[in-house]
Parts: sequence; C-alpha cells; structure tokens
Amino acid sequence: MEDRAHRRTARIAAGATAVLSCGLLALAIARGWLGPDVGRGGNFCEAARPGLIRQPANTFSNLGFVIAGLLIAWRTVPTPVKAPMAGIVVLLGPASAAMHATQSAAGGALDMLSMYLIAAFAVSYAVMRWFGQGYALFAGVFVGCVAGCALAGLYTAPIPVVMYAGNVAFGVLLITAVALEVAIIRRRRTTSRPLYAYASIAAMLLAFAIWNVTNHGLCAPHSLLQGHAVWHLLSAVAAYLLYRYYESEVNTNPVTRPEH
Repeated sequence: MEDRAHRRTARIAAGATAVLSCGLLALAIARGWLGPDVGRGGNFCEAARPGLIRQPANTFSNLGFVIAGLLIAWRTVPTPVKAPMAGIVVLLGPASAAMHATQSAAGGALDMLSMYLIAAFAVSYAVMRWFGQGYALFAGVFVGCVAGCALAGLYTAPIPVVMYAGNVAFGVLLITAVALEVAIIRRRRTTSRPLYAYASIAAMLLAFAIWNVTNHGLCAPHSLLQGHAVWHLLSAVAAYLLYRYYESEVNTNPVTRPEH
C-alpha cells in the first residue's frame, strides 16, 4: 500500500507540474509576460521566425524533457528520488522553451535556472549517497550548488566554446556528478546497473558534441532540423537513463545506507 501511494504521489506531482508549467508558458508567450525579444538564444543557429514562437524547432524539441519526466514518474518502481527528479526534468522543458520561443531575457534566465537545478540535483544525490547521509546533506549541497551557479552566471563576458560562465558552472557540476557516480560504482557498496549510467554519460557527450559543432559552423538557420533541438532530445534521454541507473541501485551496506 505504501509503495502504491508513493507511485501515485510521484505521478500526480509530475503530471500537475507538466500541465501547470506548460499552461503558464503558453499564457506567458501569448500575453508577452516574459518581455520583449532581446535575441536571447539567437546564437543557437535557428533563425527567428515572425509570430509567437521565434524558434519552433528549438522550442518544441523541449517536449522531450516533459515526456522524460513523466516516464520517470510513471515507472512502477517507487524510489525516494522519483518525484523530485521527475518534476525537475519536466520543468527543463518549458523553462528552455521559454527562451527559444520568446528570445527574452526572462526566458533565458528560466532556461539557465532549470539547467542549474538538474545539475545540482545530480551532484547532491551523489554526495548524499557517497557519504551515506540523509536528505539534510542533500538539501544543503543542492542549495549551495544552485547559488554558486547563479553567482557564476553574473559574469557576462563571453567564454570560448561554452559561451557563458553559467554554462561553465553547469558543466563543472555535471563533471562532478559523473566523477562521484563512477566512484560510487567502483566502491561497490551498492549493486546497480552501471550500464544505464554509462549510457547516460554517452548520450550527454554526444549531445554536447552536436551542440558544439552546431554553434561553430554546421548551421542551417532556416531548417527545422536543428542541432540544438537534437541536444534537447538527447539530454532528455540522458536524464531518463540517469534515473534508470538510480532506480537500479540497491544498497549492500546497511551501515552507510542513507536515511530516506
């Protein structure tokens, strides 16, 4: 009964997050709540179209995150990480779409915030499990990571390859999370299916490679086939695979088992 309640809670939370966030985004676009087009995200190849949706391919490809988040929530195995991770992955979609649809400054801020949230989640969950602690440590690390990324994002000078300081902070968090997960796998205090973790890393590396070449020459601005849209879809796949790895983990050392 408890497992069934956990599953129901995760599904309701993710579904409500998807409906509310996508609905609010639609209203914000229609009514101009996010502000004027300042060209934010215009450097991601796709040419701005007239009308409400400035970059259609880069906007609607973010549905991949919404679908990935809902798939996480609809998994039958109840885990403590399911509901919060599903919600964050869902939010990645409308937050990124806000930037590409409007090219507004507010949309760009939402896009970066969603990236900080998922990267901070990955680091915090890894730190919690590495030290065998409960969610107080998770919360502290999570808040610290998001705050650190926000501070890094205040540096506005362009940076080679990754463009923004916020992207650097996001990348550092992802690399940290990967290093910790590999260390957790090698320590062997848990049993898991590391293939999911490695597949998630591979999807992210491929996504970054496509993101990079698209931003540095391989670009067809008026095509609906956009490398940045592929980045969105592969990143959504990576998030789903990461959850499947989390889901597969079984602690074999009760002494260091995190408190749930």
